Amino acid sequence: MAAGGGVGCAPLALLTLLVMAPAPAPAPARAAAGACHQYTNKTCEECLKNVTCLWCSSSKKCMEYPVKNILPPRSLCKLSSARWGVCWVNFEALIITMSVVGGVILLTFCICCYCCCRGKKSKKPDKDDEKAAREREQRRVRQEERRAEMKSRHDEIRKKYGLFKEENPYAKFENN
Repeated sequence: MAAGGGVGCAPLALLTLLVMAPAPAPAPARAAAGACHQYTNKTCEECLKNVTCLWCSSSKKCMEYPVKNILPPRSLCKLSSARWGVCWVNFEALIITMSVVGGVILLTFCICCYCCCRGKKSKKPDKDDEKAAREREQRRVRQEERRAEMKSRHDEIRKKYGLFKEENPYAKFENN
């Protein structure tokens, strides 16, 4: 019976151990408890394994990243010596690189918008432009017809009253 009782108690004892054992602290709580300072005077790689840590290569210090500031203050570490995330990129290079990449992306976006808008206008005219051109041509034709009609009417009136001009107004005047 002792063997059967022992086998039955093993899972119960294991369950009791799991319930009674203290739970490990969450990762942010461990990092906030000064975990970064323990890597001071060690390597950059060891310090930056924790994402909340900042490595200062000039003083070989590992410190908490100042989350209230976007960039670490100069009093904490110079930008050329500050490392975060990876050891081979300092903040100065990161700022310059991100500015150049951001500028290139913005410039590319502006050029694309300009080309798209300009290309839309330079293609064949749309329906509204075609309609306007057709109406303009019709108005011009009607105006020419009206002008010719008015000229013929005026010529008839001139003939009726003897005011019709000769073909050549500078022809030789003959006295009969």
